[in-house]
Amino acid sequence: MRTRGALPQGSEPQRGNKPAGGARVTGNSDGKTRRSLTIVKDPKMAPKKKVIGLIKLQIQAGSANPAPPIGPALSQHGVNIMEFCKAYNAQTESMRGSIVPVEITVYEDHSFDFVLKTSPASEMIRKAAGIQKGSGTPNTVKVANLTWDQVAKIAEEKMKDLNANDIEAAKKIIAGTARSMGVTVG
Repeated sequence: MRTRGALPQGSEPQRGNKPAGGARVTGNSDGKTRRSLTIVKDPKMAPKKKVIGLIKLQIQAGSANPAPPIGPALSQHGVNIMEFCKAYNAQTESMRGSIVPVEITVYEDHSFDFVLKTSPASEMIRKAAGIQKGSGTPNTVKVANLTWDQVAKIAEEKMKDLNANDIEAAKKIIAGTARSMGVTVG
């Protein structure tokens, strides 16, 4: 019978031998040999900050301000709102006019990091099709048409944020989003 943490039978080292990998072998009163791993921290390495929140927002590029929804979402975690707005606006200045989703990680000391994502697929489809909004009844009223080349271009841009293994799967996801907006693909 093998218990958790025990060595496989036939590979039990003699007492006092140290196996590779930083493991330590000890004997037990029941005669079974056990292996434990001791982790030594590098004293030069800074300790990890504890994450207290993850905030996801979709903000107009280059125009973040402390008004809702940004202000209330950040203030409940104690984040300096103006500091975030300035940093976000500086990074998204070149993308003005589009919506840029952002994931803000808030730490215990109220500091933060943020990661910019690609624009929502529906936003990219609207721009490619040249429409203001999708259809209210997409199954009956079609508002525009996209070519497969346009779908492929959107899928390539959006690939890193999609849950797809290859470009063909990404194209199917984008085409499905387009159909749900009343935009035909073909």
